[in-house]
Amino acid sequence: MRLDRFLTRRGAHSGKEVARLLADGRVKLDGQTETNGLRKIDRFSRIELDGEILQAREAVYLMLHKPAGWLSATTDPLHPTVIELIDHPLRGELHLAGRLDRASTGLLLVTNDGRWSKLVTEPVEEISKVYRVTTRDEISPDTADRFAAGIYFAYEDLTTRPAVLEVLGGREALLTIHEGRYHQVKRMFHAVGNQVLSLHRESIGPLVLDGLAPGEFRHLTAEEVASFRRLPPKNQGGADSDPLKSMR
Repeated sequence: MRLDRFLTRRGAHSGKEVARLLADGRVKLDGQTETNGLRKIDRFSRIELDGEILQAREAVYLMLHKPAGWLSATTDPLHPTVIELIDHPLRGELHLAGRLDRASTGLLLVTNDGRWSKLVTEPVEEISKVYRVTTRDEISPDTADRFAAGIYFAYEDLTTRPAVLEVLGGREALLTIHEGRYHQVKRMFHAVGNQVLSLHRESIGPLVLDGLAPGEFRHLTAEEVASFRRLPPKNQGGADSDPLKSMR
């Protein structure tokens, strides 16, 4: 919404009166005097008129280390959810920007900003997600090539995007994917005759899970939040590209 329209709808001022208020420097946007009524705002913009706060809503962006056994959901009648791990006054407004299986562990992103989470989770953004995988059987030599070529999922009638597999040992590997389909990692290994025993997400785009113990969370920095918006699209030559909806 434009700032002038917000002011017109929010108070008992006509369009001409709002223009005068702006010209007189009586309006502040995010702590700075704003005279341009065409300035775009959102629900997290802080807006003041003559020192009175008309809107001030906190945007929350969190990184959480999900432990095993916790459900990636906001509420559930049977299982503890990851939202319950977050001690925050706005916890009731938070949602997940991507998910992990209940048995899986690692990086989750949590926010109350729906536009940002959509940016992070849209498959078209092709954000890289790195998983540390332990399998039942030794990883066959041709697995990396098959993942790079894409795995066909009959249920959705689609082929996964090229993925990068780095084998660390006989039954352990790092897998990088750029989408987040239902049980994707487990289904990819199942397609090559193997089974995932443990799955841990280490990173999402530029964000790496580092220093947080299972169950701990921290706020993202402003730079970390903005980093997804700065990632170049793959078709414009970016190495990994832009922002995620991740599941397992």
